[in-house]
Parts: sequence; C-alpha cells; structure tokens
Amino acid sequence: MPTPLLFTPITVSGISLRNRCVFSPMNIYGSKHGIPGDTHVVHLGKMANGGFALVFTESAAVEERGLITDHDMGIWHDGQIEAHRRLVRVVHNEGSRIGIQLAHGGRKSSMQRAMYGGGPLDAHDLAQGAKLWQPVSPTTQPVGPGWLIPHQLSVDEIQDVVRAFADAAARANAAGYDAVEVHGAHGYLMASFLSPISNTRNDIYGGDRAGRMRFALEATQAVRAVWPQGKPLFFRVSAVDGADGWDLEDTVVLARALKECGVDVIDCSSGGISGSSTAAPIPRYPGFQVPFASAVKRRADIAAMAVGLILDGPQAEAVLQAGDADLIAIGREALFNPNWPLHAARALNCDPHFELWPASYGWWLDKRVQTLVRIQQT
Repeated sequence: MPTPLLFTPITVSGISLRNRCVFSPMNIYGSKHGIPGDTHVVHLGKMANGGFALVFTESAAVEERGLITDHDMGIWHDGQIEAHRRLVRVVHNEGSRIGIQLAHGGRKSSMQRAMYGGGPLDAHDLAQGAKLWQPVSPTTQPVGPGWLIPHQLSVDEIQDVVRAFADAAARANAAGYDAVEVHGAHGYLMASFLSPISNTRNDIYGGDRAGRMRFALEATQAVRAVWPQGKPLFFRVSAVDGADGWDLEDTVVLARALKECGVDVIDCSSGGISGSSTAAPIPRYPGFQVPFASAVKRRADIAAMAVGLILDGPQAEAVLQAGDADLIAIGREALFNPNWPLHAARALNCDPHFELWPASYGWWLDKRVQTLVRIQQT
C-alpha cells in the first residue's frame, strides 16, 4: 500500500520532516524567570519520542513584560539561551525537529494560568504569590471588565517591540532551534493590533486593515532578517477573531503579505480577542478550523497547518488528501496521548511491526503482538 500522506516526509524551507505531524505550542507553566526547566524537558521530549516530526515549545516571551503569566517561558535575554539549548538537544536526540513560538502577551499579560481560570488575576491569585505588572496594547482598552488597563504603546515603543522579536529570533537561532513561529493569534499583542475590536488607533499602526497589519508585518520582517533562510518561519493567526472584527478574508490578505515577508507556513487557529486564549463563538466539531487552513492554502498560495479537534490518523489523512493543509498540528489530543503519531500510523496500517517506534520499544511491542496471536490460536 502507498505510504499515507501523513507519514510522507516533507521539506519546509530547508528543513526535512519525517512526517506531517506537528506538536502544537501548549503552555505548561513550568518556567522560572522565563527559563524552561525539567518539566519542559520531559514534556517536549516525550512528544518527540512519540513520533512528532516537529515539536513546538510553548509561547516564549520576547520581553519580560510580554509574559502571559509569570510561569511562562521567555527568550528575552542571553542568559536564557543555554536552557533552550537543552530542549533542542533532547528533541534532536529523539530524531525530531524543534521550533519555538515567539510571543508577546500584550494586554493579556499578567493573567491567570489556564487551569485557574485564564482570566484577570484576583485577590486569591495575588495572595498565592502571583505577580502583577503593567501590560501593553495598541490602546488603553482592557480585554474586558476586571482586566488590567494596558499602557498604550507609542510609535517608538512599538519599534522597540519589533526589535525585541528580532533579538529573540537571533537567540533562538543561537540555541539551535530548527523553526520559529511568530504568534499573531488569540488576542495577544500582535492579534490585538490586527483586530479593529482592540485597535482603534488613528496613526500608522491603526485605522484601516493595512495600518492594523503594519506591526505584524514589521515584526515578521525583522524576524526573517535574522532567521536563516534555510530554516522555516511559521506565523500563527486567529483566522477569525471571534468578535466579528477580523475575518477570514482579512486572514487571506494577511497571509499573502506574510508570504512576501518570507513566511513559509500559516498556522490557522481562531478566537481569543475578547476572552480566554482560544475563545471563539463558532461551532466546534472535529476539524472545525480546517476550513481556515484550506482557504489560506488555496487563496494565498502558501503552505498551511491545520489545527483544532483533529483526533486521529484517518481524520488527519483525509485533511491532507483533500489538499486542505500541508501539516497537521496536534495540541490537546497530544496531551491525552503523547504517542499520537505512532498510534495514527497503526490506524493507517502503515506500521504493522512498530518500526516507527523507538527501536527499544518497537521490538518489545512487536513481540507482544506475536504473543497475543499465539494465545488466540491456542
């Protein structure tokens, strides 16, 4: 039988991936002072061991005030590079590639961790030691009632953030990362510039769509200028912002402009402009965001990554066979099953003898099957 597309190698920019399975960025709140530790080694190492060809870290703040919570990862100073090198070594040793997501929390900075509500910090959080700091945004409009009022960035301060993205990308390269993703989704700083819901500026960084896209494009260009041409650059977007401000047509236009900036892949998510990170009042069903990836791929003529309630191998294979995406990103389902790619291969009947598994696992598992067959025959 022909190899399923999900397990057909693909080259993105100059990086070869052994399959089309990507572990999506998932914040796990295990950092201190932005420095990833043992929790990240275990978390990302098991995803590589489980067969993902490309493993993304969680969002890494490009400056300290851009942390979403005070337990998140960062890459805003050189003293953090060595800890990132450790993550790179672990994932590479498992035969996978590793990418880092560069982000800025914007007006959602200094918020609760997801499992504690994902909203603004409250008195209980502060009593437990949560840190409070001044968020920044296109305007002084908060996310919603009870959220911190952000500082409105001046034009000069926006340029400082653009440089921070570039500096973070240079550190990521020094750490040995294979790919970078610019986080432009879920209501964080870059997304808040894109949507007219949160960006009501009347200068060059606001107003019409071109003005609201300016910061995202400038930051992406700055990253591409320091990120090697042989390494892929991803961009995550909320294809719809969930509040009827930014829509799919806007995303297609942005994707075309990002392609001109040197972006290789658009990672198509949604929501988050007015609430928790991925909140979007759209119907949810398996693969509910695949149409966003399909529209971007076809209409912007750029590689797209599909994400969102993709549950198993046959479903992922159908997305690829339909031409709706080039890569499949798995997030929460991978937390439930870190061996998702290996189980997907079994479901697609392309690994009958566990040859895609780590050799020391596959040998035992193949013997286990043989034993079970003998038991059934007796």
